[in-house]
Amino acid sequence: MTAVTETEGFVDFRGHRVFYRIVGSGEAPGKYPLLTLHGGPGAAHDCLEPLAVLARTGRRVIFYDQLGCGRSDQPHDPALWTIDLFLEELAVVRRALQLPAVHLLGLSWGGMLGLEYATRQPPGIVSLIVASAPASMRQWMDEARRLRAELPDEVQRVLDRHERAGTTDDPEYQRAMMVFYERHVCRVKPWPDCVQRSIGQLMRNPEVYLTMNGPSEFHVTGTLREWSVEERLGLVRVPVLVTSGRYDECTPAMAETIQRRIPGSEWVLFEESAHFSHAEEPERYASTVTAFLERVERDRGRGTL
Repeated sequence: MTAVTETEGFVDFRGHRVFYRIVGSGEAPGKYPLLTLHGGPGAAHDCLEPLAVLARTGRRVIFYDQLGCGRSDQPHDPALWTIDLFLEELAVVRRALQLPAVHLLGLSWGGMLGLEYATRQPPGIVSLIVASAPASMRQWMDEARRLRAELPDEVQRVLDRHERAGTTDDPEYQRAMMVFYERHVCRVKPWPDCVQRSIGQLMRNPEVYLTMNGPSEFHVTGTLREWSVEERLGLVRVPVLVTSGRYDECTPAMAETIQRRIPGSEWVLFEESAHFSHAEEPERYASTVTAFLERVERDRGRGTL
């Protein structure tokens, strides 16, 4: 296959540098670039790398590491890490990279950010793909408790003991946590390299994750604990595709909540996946997203959107 051009650089944001990577050199007629929002909060764009293949469909695919993550600057100030900061950063990235009209794809925390952004109806959003993201942390925590209760009893006892003691950084807790992750985060063994790199970067500097989420995916103690966009989903005015995995920690119930509350939205469930459908079933995921993007673009070209 013909090589695809890649460029990298930095965007200035609040006196810091935000790293970006662009795959592809432009758009074919009638097509729009895809801007991606990685998860965490506090991870890096690496886990989204399988989506780079979409650049071969006639559009740029744009990744960036949010401030505090990956190859972006990592100031140490827990007061920085708010939804408003990351919404502002998204707008700055769009302006700096001259993206007046884009598709958005957000994974997990990135999907939460994408939903927040879309409810505010900024100009130029062609469509939104919400990948394995909840509309409220209350539902996330309810479903996490249900999934956690299905773990072996001895694993649950270890988790409970360390959470009560505040020793969630203990290696024993981390090993028990991985039992949940191997069921509901990524079921491919070993984990794809891009997933390992992204989570590895989060582990090396967990400040954003610990501040906004907490010590684990199922023990949420951070500032996002009360977050919800559920009652505002009707404000989303763009075509929406919801994707999730059958074994996802972002359970089918969460995906259904979003699909039900956004008129005209679609939901695709990946039967062999957990939380990283795009990396666990990459070919099916890429074809599903491509079909959605191209359908939106055809409708837009006909003036039916």
